[in-house]
Order: sequence, then structure tokens, then C-alpha cells
Amino acid sequence: MNKSDSERIAGDYQARGYKEAHSWKEAHEIVVNTCAVRQSAEDRANGFLLNVKTYFSELKLPHAKLILTGCMTHHGDRKIYEMFPMIDEILPIGEVGFNSQAVRRDTYHAWVPISTGCNSFCTFCIVPYSRGREKSRPMHEIISEVKKLAREGYREVTLLGMNVNSWGLEKVGIGFRKLLMDKDKKFKREDLPSNQSQYLRPNGTPPFVKLIRRIAKIKGIEKIRFLTSNPWDFHDELIAEIARNNKIDRYIHLPIQSGSNKILKLMNRGYTKEDYINLVQKLRKKVPDVAIGTDIIVGFPGETETDFQETVSLANTMGWKIAFVARYSPRPGTASFRIYHDGISLKEKDRRWNILDEIINKKNLNIRPKIVK
Repeated sequence: MNKSDSERIAGDYQARGYKEAHSWKEAHEIVVNTCAVRQSAEDRANGFLLNVKTYFSELKLPHAKLILTGCMTHHGDRKIYEMFPMIDEILPIGEVGFNSQAVRRDTYHAWVPISTGCNSFCTFCIVPYSRGREKSRPMHEIISEVKKLAREGYREVTLLGMNVNSWGLEKVGIGFRKLLMDKDKKFKREDLPSNQSQYLRPNGTPPFVKLIRRIAKIKGIEKIRFLTSNPWDFHDELIAEIARNNKIDRYIHLPIQSGSNKILKLMNRGYTKEDYINLVQKLRKKVPDVAIGTDIIVGFPGETETDFQETVSLANTMGWKIAFVARYSPRPGTASFRIYHDGISLKEKDRRWNILDEIINKKNLNIRPKIVK
């Protein structure tokens, strides 16, 4: 999503007569597109901005205009200007639109956002507060963009959404976001709405399946991918479409986050471990050549060794192709930051991260851990 946003920001600048500089050191304006999923991402943004400030100051050069956008905008203007006094302007990521053609470096594959924001309220996630409520792009806009891409020679597209398979089903409303914006408001895990309650139930064929079918008919498009799906609304009709439609890529990214039902409930994920296993079994039965990747968070508040071992057990049996394993990082503004205590040390999080990385990722790279006697 960040890459896609950057392509569209570049397209907006190009439409206004700007040209891309060879280096930020030669630029008149520098747009920093930030991520806020972990503290390390914010630290990198801070480090880059300090380097820019130091460079121009030491050489006594005219200060390039610094513009910050991306998920870090959830902090609010006042906090951001305190954190980064060198910033000249803040561009809310929700204002990055589709008025101009994206500037893509790849000539074969294209990222195509089909929705913005998110209505799910997983406790660890900042997206609903940085990007706002979920909003689906109209079908005609998406189809028009993909047709244009096909005419330009693009053969593969990846459909993007924070919850991509809920396209066309989001409810309109303020939901839980307003409560979280009230910094003095006390609440508990039980006060969070279920993710399912923030979406409409499909009446017949889910809209996302209809969208994929339309895109698959576009001449020139040979491969369709989509990121990222939630297990609780991965509909049977979508599984059937994947099995039927050879243009849909056989790699499916399906985050689990934890193998412990207790932790999944604390995360407000909207499904159980058993739900996830049943979904994967249905996928593999209908699509025997499917490859499944996942996301996992280790060290989430309240995760005991027993909880972690449940995730390890799942990692040993699920046959994931790849896992993006993250150490839990408390993000100001999220529900988990407000209601849970981050009591697990970084050393312990590192230990758990290494175990899962060895089991899933290094195993799939045919790298065997050394046995020390």
C-alpha cells in the first residue's frame, strides 16, 4: 500500500509539472511517506529527516521543503510538528487520491488500490486511525484503470486493500474510532465492536468476486493477485473462483497473527484458530496447488509461553510458504496501547521471533539450523 501511495503521490506531482530529482539532495520538495506499524519504522523516518536537516544546514544550502505523509499522520499535526520540527507541511494520507495517473517504475506489474482505510478494529493496528474508515473505489474506476494498464502493456495486477475481500461491503459510520479519539475515555476489550459488525453481509455473490471476474475478462491481463485478506470474510465463493479462474495467482496471503485463541480474542481478530485451520483446509481441497503465506505477531501483551507454543505447533503443521513475523510494538493511538500492558521484554520477543523464523522461513529456504553439541 505504501508503494502504491508513493506512485500516486509522484503522479500528482508530475501532473503539476514537477520532475523527479535524481537524489533528495537535489530536490526542492521532499515527500516522506511513512509507516507506523512498528516503532522501528518511525525511527527510520526520524533518522532520515535528521540527515536531511543536517545536510542542508552544514552546507548552508537552501532548505528543501519537507512534507510528511503516510500512516504517521495519525499522531495529529501538533504532535508531528513537536516530533519533527523540521517538517514544513503535513499531507494526510487520506488525501492521496486517484486524480492523476500513478508513476510506476515496473512496466509489467501494477499495484491497483481498490479501497482505502479499514473498518476492522484489531487492537494492535493503527490503520483505522491513520487512514480512516474503509471506502471502496467504484467498480467503473477500477476497471477503467486496469483496462488502461493492459493497453500500456501491463500483464499482472495486484489488487490492494487493508481488507481486500470486503470490497463493496463496508458500512458507513463512525464506529469505534470516535471513542479512541477521546484520549480521556476509559474502555475495555469488551467495548470493541466485532470486525464482522462493521461490514455488510453479501447478498449472493460477494462484490469482490464480481470484481475479479470483470478484471479477468480484460484482454491482456494474465495474472491477478490480491492483498490482504482477513480469514473471517474469505467467502466460499472466493475459494470457488480461485479454483475456477487460472488467472488468479496461487499464492494467497492469509494472516493468522497468533495460534492462541486467547491472544486472537485480545487482538479482536474475529476468528479462532479452528476457524483459520478449517479455511485453509477448504482452500487446499479446492485449490491443491495453493501456497499460503501469513503474518504473525510475537510478544503480544498477555502472550504466555503456553500461548506462544500454540503458535509454534501451528507453524509446524500449517505448511506456510512464508511468514512475516513481527515483534509486538505498542503503537500510541491503538486500542492495545490503551488497554493492555506491554510486559514482555524485547529479548523474549527476539527469542520467539527467531524460533518461528527458523521453523517457517529458513526451512523453506532449505537452510538448516546448525546443531551445537
